[in-house]
Amino acid sequence: MKIKAVVFDAYGTLFDIQSVAAVTEQAFPGYGELITQIWRIKQLEYSWLRSLMRRYQDFSVITRDSLAYTLRCLGLQGDAAVFDRIMEKYLHLDLYSDAAATLAALRGRKLAILSNGSTEMLDTLVRNSGLDRELDATISVDAHQIFKPSPDTYVLIEQRLGVAPAEVLFVSSNPWDVCGAKAFGLHVAWIERVTPEAMALACVENDVLPPLTMFKALRTQMDELGLEPDHRIRALAELPRLVG
Repeated sequence: MKIKAVVFDAYGTLFDIQSVAAVTEQAFPGYGELITQIWRIKQLEYSWLRSLMRRYQDFSVITRDSLAYTLRCLGLQGDAAVFDRIMEKYLHLDLYSDAAATLAALRGRKLAILSNGSTEMLDTLVRNSGLDRELDATISVDAHQIFKPSPDTYVLIEQRLGVAPAEVLFVSSNPWDVCGAKAFGLHVAWIERVTPEAMALACVENDVLPPLTMFKALRTQMDELGLEPDHRIRALAELPRLVG
């Protein structure tokens, strides 16, 4: 496998989307984790629904709408300042602890992000995290106004980087994104941060499944779509050895 470019998903892969829970818990004590999980589920659903309906709005709009849905369905009310403070966290998401070192170790190949995030959201997030010093490109689906896992999004990699799909390793922790990239023809590495064994243990240890466990069951396990990643890893830190 001759890999000339390594392209990363952003949310949940390089950046920990669960880090918003600290802000949501501060705003609504006792609801922080639940808000975080419903918010993310609706955020993904709205991206797919808008793609299917061909009624594109960028990810900043989808993120605001899904947060509004979440607060409304939980019967929570906050003023505009609270809402904006929660939204602001998406521009300051925590990096996974091994993200920066992994990118540094992969220097010599083209490195990029391909994300559903809007151009402004991604550019700000990448700059705030310091990853702009490591990346050759931050690619938003805004360019084609449709969300992953549409094939029209993965084609942006070759258009921006000039690297053919057969020479790209795409990295994501999101199973739906892994399937989309694999269907398109990319080499794909899936970061399996949550194993079925861990899921089974979490279910046994709780009489009632907490929100995070339910979220992991719905969004972290490989989907049954007849598509498998080329590589399964547990952390970003495994990538330099994998690429060679």
